[in-house]
Amino acid sequence: MGFIVSERNSGNGLLIVVTDSEIIGKKFEEGNLQLDLTKKFYQGEEKSEEDVEKLISKARHVHLTGNNSVNLGRKLGIIGEGKILVIQGVPHAEVLLE
Repeated sequence: MGFIVSERNSGNGLLIVVTDSEIIGKKFEEGNLQLDLTKKFYQGEEKSEEDVEKLISKARHVHLTGNNSVNLGRKLGIIGEGKILVIQGVPHAEVLLE
C-alpha cells in the first residue's frame, strides 16, 4: 500500500496531494464529475504512511484520493462526515486544516 505525494507551496500555505499509488495515471468520470489522475497535479513521490502523516501535520490544505488515502485521513481525524466525494467508486476529499 503506497501513496504518491506531491507538495506545493502557495500563498495560502502548504498543499499536500495524496493519491493511492495503484490509481495514479487513471481517469474517473461520473456525470459532471471527473478525477483526472494523469495530471501533473497528482504526480509526486512514493511515500510510506508514516511519511504522509508527518507531511499532513505541516500542511494547510490536503487532497486525498483513493481508498487508502481517504482512510488515512479518517484515521487522522481530518475528514468530516459527508465530506467525501465518490467518483466511479473512488473516494476523494479536500481538507482545509486550521
